Amino acid sequence: MNPRSLLAKFDTVASFFQSPLLLVIRLYWGISFAQTGWGKLTHLDRTAGYFESLHIPLPKLNAIMAGSTECLGGALLALGLFARPASLPLIGTMAVAYWTADREAVMAITSDPEKFVTATPFLFLLASLLVLVFGPGKLSLDALFFRKTASGK
Repeated sequence: MNPRSLLAKFDTVASFFQSPLLLVIRLYWGISFAQTGWGKLTHLDRTAGYFESLHIPLPKLNAIMAGSTECLGGALLALGLFARPASLPLIGTMAVAYWTADREAVMAITSDPEKFVTATPFLFLLASLLVLVFGPGKLSLDALFFRKTASGK
């Protein structure tokens, strides 16, 4: 058998798993984001106190913004609804989380990469980046509602 046709068949089989994998990533991390955001909002004084200990300006306002972003963005990510746009503020929130709460991990990215990848924001950030780059997949509300017709309209 020709190596090109073998590779093409392998690619076809492997591509079949793209949307189910994206669904699992979206569901797990979207729900995790939503729960984390809900926790911030329902324990606002505790969250604001933690933000204040990190020297984040306007800690209560930032706690509300971070919690709302995680809660709403996570729900949209899980549903696969406006998933790519929703991933952007989640990426921003995780970048701020890295810089404020895990700065040591960021500074050690080249000298101790394990510290960077084991920091709490890493997998949240990775999941958001995956959805931004690859989209939510065919098993999403975006695919259902915004599917292109055969005529391309």
